[in-house]
Amino acid sequence: MEVTARGIDGVWEFTPVLRPDDRGVFLESFKASSFEEAVGHALDLQQMNISVSKAGTVRGVHFADVPPGQAKYVQCFHGRILDVVVDIRVGSPTFGQWDAIELTADLRNGLYIAEGLGHAFCALTDSATVGYLCSEPFAPAREHGITPVDPALGLPWPDMELLLSPKDIAAPTLAEAVEQCLLPQYDECTDFIAELRSVR
Repeated sequence: MEVTARGIDGVWEFTPVLRPDDRGVFLESFKASSFEEAVGHALDLQQMNISVSKAGTVRGVHFADVPPGQAKYVQCFHGRILDVVVDIRVGSPTFGQWDAIELTADLRNGLYIAEGLGHAFCALTDSATVGYLCSEPFAPAREHGITPVDPALGLPWPDMELLLSPKDIAAPTLAEAVEQCLLPQYDECTDFIAELRSVR
């Protein structure tokens, strides 16, 4: 498995080796040893989510309070998505910056997003099935969002009609989230991850 650190600290891409034959294809979708070597700690899997989305559907930008936050290992099982990570950690050197990557059912690549980062994606095909391995179960009281169409962020959504939930449309902008003290603090995120690595 090839592992690539992305431009925002706390984000890695995992690209598996595909082994096709006349029956189909085999791959290691997730490998704990490769993950732990790159990230520095194990993924404590608590929940797996699957979403099926129409073309143009945007989900996010979502995040959870830290600690404990909610780290995600995201893969596209059918179709293609544009996956976007936003650094919303107040005090981070890359605060307000984003990184985008296509996850596809052909490449079978995965993206790990550490605690404290914002996550969103857009379905690029008629239907896209996405799986998320999560480090924490869903906890509504700790879950938040910022609008994925915040003009100040300028996220690179494709030129197509976007479908958003009412909740995501009504979410605050990044600047409003700062004013409302909704966002994780960079120091708290790095301290939490350091604790995870110390018990490796």
